[in-house]
Amino acid sequence: MRIYLAGPEVFLADAAAIAAAKKAICAQHGLTGIFPTDHPDHAPAGYEPDWFRLYLANEAHIRSCDALIANLTPFRGPSADPGTVYELGLMRGLGRPVLGYSNTTARFGSRTLAALGLSARRRPDGAWEDAEGMQVEDFDLHDNLMLDGGIRAAGGVFETAAVPPAERWRDLTAFTRCVMAAARLLRDRPPMPGGTRPGAASP
Repeated sequence: MRIYLAGPEVFLADAAAIAAAKKAICAQHGLTGIFPTDHPDHAPAGYEPDWFRLYLANEAHIRSCDALIANLTPFRGPSADPGTVYELGLMRGLGRPVLGYSNTTARFGSRTLAALGLSARRRPDGAWEDAEGMQVEDFDLHDNLMLDGGIRAAGGVFETAAVPPAERWRDLTAFTRCVMAAARLLRDRPPMPGGTRPGAASP
């Protein structure tokens, strides 16, 4: 079973080492980890600019996988990396399992208020809003309700871990729990007619 490993680690200088570590954990549980930077040149020739070729390559990776694990650790703000969020939504739309993890235990609402600082203000009904009058979402979830909801609806898990700031992009404790859950989820799904499992990648 192939697992797409979504996350902003691709922007780190040691992304290749992190990819190798994640793939090794997947292999220990009988899964094949697919990192976004794996063989990016398989995108169709002739597409320009290069960023669009990368998009096509990543989408092809996702479509070739049976499930997705997303690193939803807050990225440059209180919420997850938008590219990772898009990839999670694409896999959910394909009807395949999605799982997520975050290397913080702070909830989305409190993280948003911390990012807003003194610009946050109370409404008469007690809800918080930003300086533009936009309400702060606070359902006591890990991130935006569409992420938590999509993972739950897919039968996945959203794992968290309290990680020191210096290690938040490299600690794989919560990721490992996601891999274990993914292995169980894929193993326990009933076979489709013809011997394939639901959500299995099409040829």
